Amino acid sequence: MNLANYFPVLLFIIVASVLGFVLMLAGSLIGPNKPDAEKLSPYECGFEAFEDARMRFDVRYYLVAILFILFDLEIAFLFPWAMANGQVGLLGFGTMLVFLTILLIGFAYEWKKGALSWE
Repeated sequence: MNLANYFPVLLFIIVASVLGFVLMLAGSLIGPNKPDAEKLSPYECGFEAFEDARMRFDVRYYLVAILFILFDLEIAFLFPWAMANGQVGLLGFGTMLVFLTILLIGFAYEWKKGALSWE
């Protein structure tokens, strides 16, 4: 393995990092900076915050977020499979059916447990 093949990637990372730093520095030096009490006050949906920002959230928020990510990742697997469906043949089709069956069983389990219902 030749490390010279990775030089363009290293160069890209260096240029992107330097450019990002230069742009942030230029924005902080050139941009107007006039803080006042109104700008520094907490703002939430058009009115003053009425609770502490560090309050405890219900576990269901996190559960719904995790379930969304889980089922959203299904699309990330389905799109490439659908594009190459003619090339993967019957084995690829069977593999995707097994994947979707496992996902459907998990979805039914979560639905039966009430993780998707909101009270």
